[in-house]
Amino acid sequence: MFGDLMGNMEAKKEEMFQKLSAIEVSDSIGDGAVTIKANANRQILNISIDKSKLSSDDMEELEDLLLTVVNRTLEKAAEKEAEESQKMMNDLLPPGLGNLFGGM
Repeated sequence: MFGDLMGNMEAKKEEMFQKLSAIEVSDSIGDGAVTIKANANRQILNISIDKSKLSSDDMEELEDLLLTVVNRTLEKAAEKEAEESQKMMNDLLPPGLGNLFGGM
């Protein structure tokens, strides 16, 4: 009985990983000077820098922009991950217990 449950959990975990990999989020800063794309597994997929939108060759400014937009993008990814995890938890629980953990 528990073997089936644990096997099912591993399959659900892999399914969740695949699902989160397909969910993309992005954010930009500095009027599009820096754009970050990530997936809901919190993996950075792309960093785009438009030098024409930067005020100068100031590396400190670029570093600050990158730090801010990476963190904002990863926050969005974490929110998507939490939403999908909650959905999975609700699917795993018996009917009527979906709200046990603050579900939707």
